Amino acid sequence: FYLQLMRHLARHGLPVPEPHANAQGDLVLQVAGKPAALVSRLSGHGIDAPDLHHCAQRGATLARMHLAVADFPLRQPNLRGLPWREATAPTVRHWLAGAATRLLDDEMAFQRHLAASPSHVRLPQGAVHADLFRDNALFDGLPGRERLSGVFDFYFAGVDSLGYDLAVVLNDWCIDLETGALVTERAQALLSAYQAERKCTGDELRLLPGLRRAAALRFWLSRLADWHAPRDASLLTPKDPAHFERVLRQCIAQPWHPDA
Repeated sequence: FYLQLMRHLARHGLPVPEPHANAQGDLVLQVAGKPAALVSRLSGHGIDAPDLHHCAQRGATLARMHLAVADFPLRQPNLRGLPWREATAPTVRHWLAGAATRLLDDEMAFQRHLAASPSHVRLPQGAVHADLFRDNALFDGLPGRERLSGVFDFYFAGVDSLGYDLAVVLNDWCIDLETGALVTERAQALLSAYQAERKCTGDELRLLPGLRRAAALRFWLSRLADWHAPRDASLLTPKDPAHFERVLRQCIAQPWHPDA
């Protein structure tokens, strides 16, 4: 699913590593007894502190990705969607206490209600990246005039609402890392550029505050699990779950309703 999605996006002109098949048409190869893939190399470097023009380019490219998947035939659910959150929340709950426990319980109840609402059911869906943080993108060019040259790490991709994918991006590219608060100027730049390529539906805009809460909850839960019960993965460095607890609290306390 992941490699086929990457190839589909690359062939639609998106700056994504394109997997290349062997003579038999296989995208998944074997190297030294391990699965491997050969993909095109992207140019550029990461951006730790995105500015308005970085956010605008991110928004425009995200919209083009969402348009491009309209004819992508494969389907795989978002493996970190609500069913995974329902299964994971009880396992991490015993590591919490006091206000954090109440936050988790209240947010799980809110997300169940949101997911069952008619507006949420109507949200446009498609294959989404679902993990497009600033460290999964590359920029090339002179400082202050960089262009977005790459989007990678599709291994949490799955079918979900396009608005959820947008919420994930907002919660990283447009967040003050110390406080977890949304930097509204960055958020508006990103959303305006997104809407110039793909117009959000009314439901997507109305539910964006709740979708941002869903995205913050997802990464709070996964970071709690990785922090307290790390997976057997040599390249995995657990990240502090407190960051996304702060982001979630900010999403609740100060919901962002974007300009039309």
